Amino acid sequence: MITDPGVRRLVVTEILVVLTVTLGLSALRSALSLLDALLRPVPLSQQQVALNAPAANADLVDLALQLVRVLQLVGWGALGAYLLIRAGFALRHVGLDAGRPGRDALGAAGLAALIGVPGLGLYLVARALGVSLDIAPTTLGDTWWRVPVLIASAAANAWAEELVMIGYLLTRLRQLGWSENRAVVASALLRGSYHLYQGLGGFVGNVVMGCVFGRVWQRTNRLWALIGAHTLIDVVAFVGYAALAGKVGWL
Repeated sequence: MITDPGVRRLVVTEILVVLTVTLGLSALRSALSLLDALLRPVPLSQQQVALNAPAANADLVDLALQLVRVLQLVGWGALGAYLLIRAGFALRHVGLDAGRPGRDALGAAGLAALIGVPGLGLYLVARALGVSLDIAPTTLGDTWWRVPVLIASAAANAWAEELVMIGYLLTRLRQLGWSENRAVVASALLRGSYHLYQGLGGFVGNVVMGCVFGRVWQRTNRLWALIGAHTLIDVVAFVGYAALAGKVGWL
């Protein structure tokens, strides 16, 4: 634990800067987006939000902008990893090593099932109660690059969120002397906050996910398993929606 007051101030400042330029700013933007949706005369359940939407009219320009977004997410995660290394932590200390690929893969699959299936149920219940927007995981056109970009987006989301919110933030809060429970709850609430644009269902579901992922990391110290699980959940959501939209009534 860091006890020197000057060093503690620097670490707190570092955390605030990282969150400001990454997911903390996304939380503020998300809250404002939800406020805007609530102020509209149309009920939340009749409003739609797209997670992967076209960014340009020209096909190749759209592809380039989608890849820029992926690169931004990769950069966010890399920033967290870099700052941990600068603080004296080898990446294996947060579970970013290739020492247990089989167990990490099994853990990822188990966590994806544990979070993904109940998460879908929570979304459907929230929609039925009118407290969640209609979430379209993708509205990209049926182009040759749609599936590869959706997979890349899923992996980049997982990399950025788990590196920043778990590997980086929980490590730094532990250095500041925060209890494990307090740190997990804070991280989970922030995770839920930058999903507020989806409505109450997205907030609650991601808070639960953050609590589970945070506790798993604290007990196993394996970040690859969390990144893998998050990637699987998003790939199923993004690619599955692209394949089934318009063919099943509950989407």
